[in-house]
Amino acid sequence: MLNVKTLAEVNRIITKRFDGIRMGCEQVPLENALGRVLGKDISATEYVPDFNRSTVDGYAVIAADVFGCSDAIPALLALSGESKMGVHTGIRLEKGQCGYVPTGAEIPHGADAVVMLEFAEEIEAGTIAIYRPCAPGTNLIYRGDDVKPGEIVIPAGHRLTAAEIGALAALGIAGVPVVRPPRVALISTGDELVPLNEPLTMGKIRDVNAPMLVTALRNAGGETKSCGIIKDEEAAIREGIQKAIQDCDLLILTGGTSVGVKDTISGIIEELGELIVHGIAVKPGKPTILGAIQEKPVFGLPGNPVAAYFMFHMLVQPLLFSMQGTTLTEFKEIVPLARSISSNHGREEFIPVRMKDGTAHPIASKSGLITTLSAADGFIRVPRDCEGLKQGEAVEVTYFRR
Repeated sequence: MLNVKTLAEVNRIITKRFDGIRMGCEQVPLENALGRVLGKDISATEYVPDFNRSTVDGYAVIAADVFGCSDAIPALLALSGESKMGVHTGIRLEKGQCGYVPTGAEIPHGADAVVMLEFAEEIEAGTIAIYRPCAPGTNLIYRGDDVKPGEIVIPAGHRLTAAEIGALAALGIAGVPVVRPPRVALISTGDELVPLNEPLTMGKIRDVNAPMLVTALRNAGGETKSCGIIKDEEAAIREGIQKAIQDCDLLILTGGTSVGVKDTISGIIEELGELIVHGIAVKPGKPTILGAIQEKPVFGLPGNPVAAYFMFHMLVQPLLFSMQGTTLTEFKEIVPLARSISSNHGREEFIPVRMKDGTAHPIASKSGLITTLSAADGFIRVPRDCEGLKQGEAVEVTYFRR
């Protein structure tokens, strides 16, 4: 029999036991930093931009000189010169003067606004008519408006996006300190499993969990090592675990987690380290195992691919984010339920759903069919003390894809 705990209890145990595990930092080129977690705060060492620049093609002016002007009564200004792209301007405006500036160029000293070209006209050589007034700061970016020296641009623990790569490039940062990816070893167990590249024979099934979890691990920032398939032989599984644990930060096994004759993983983990949890009050995923070997977290996930995926999502993924010094953020939405569902298992239940017309449609499926997940946009949670949910009831959908 399994001594089951609730999912909330298991997550608290994981936090208490493994929250202190953190990966070290490594320096990587900026172009390789997408999706990586920053290991240290990135602070600016220079102004961005480093000069007052125009955001439009037009004429740099002193705003007070064009106050109250209109189509009927334009402000007439003397053209003092032209700013050029990529060249520091030496123009300095005095009262009654303006200077031409293209988009992105430095505005002349003394100017505090830019009038768009559409609202200006050269009426004679060296004289510009301005037909629209503007306030100070119009159509320009001041030096340091984006970033000033000493300001934290991106804090440690943030997972870098393409836009943030651009921000770092603007600061002239060619390399960034990022968190080393957690190294995760993955072992599949089962006499019935065959690798993807081998033909199926009667009674055999392909190893679905390994490629599925490898991808999920990488998406969570992990560096994966698949140790292949090990048959349901105690000695072979023990040897595989002992070998894999030496070169990883976290170990995942799939299959062999129940209480059948050949389900030996819990005993091996207890022999080599500590068996912390065996059994969670959830569906799917009840026979899930949590342990520790050499103070490294070890998860035994069910062989059922749907159960393995949900337990990875609920338990392993948050820990991987914690090990990288960041927090998992999930997208959730409250929507009506498209049809009633029953649930009376004494366990918290995860129901995959497809979103359509703003409602959550439960996906009916037999246990273990991975196509159930491939057709789902997310899932809803049914509390363990609930006998079901009614059509039209408001439910919280957690989306699979961030």
